[in-house]
Amino acid sequence: MGAAAHSAKVVARYVDGRMTKGFAQNFDPTRDAFALTPHDASVEPQARHVRVSELKALFFVKDFDGEPDYSERREFLKAAAGRRIRVRFTDGEELVGTSLTYHPSRTGFFLFPGDPFSNNEKVFVVALAVADVTGA
Repeated sequence: MGAAAHSAKVVARYVDGRMTKGFAQNFDPTRDAFALTPHDASVEPQARHVRVSELKALFFVKDFDGEPDYSERREFLKAAAGRRIRVRFTDGEELVGTSLTYHPSRTGFFLFPGDPFSNNEKVFVVALAVADVTGA
């Protein structure tokens, strides 16, 4: 079986602007690192060791390409569990969603998009890359 059979489809966005699309085999928000196999790897894919501290966020996606013409709405289009928040990253990007695990002292937290048509199923936001979090 391939990497996709037992892995999460993710887009890793680094604080330095790099991006890697692939499959996370063992992501655990309490660990410092995880393995990521690039989705465009050859027949013998090599997993990369990714340190969470180097990331801005880890996007768990429905599709690697998404909808290029779709602009995600920064509002809540359906009822959702959790605290409604707006996250502004140090690079100026903003995400809006809900979180059940947000706490400023944690390494990071999961954010679930407010827009049900988002290509993101959930996002693990790395706290070091966040400028501020406010209520949405």
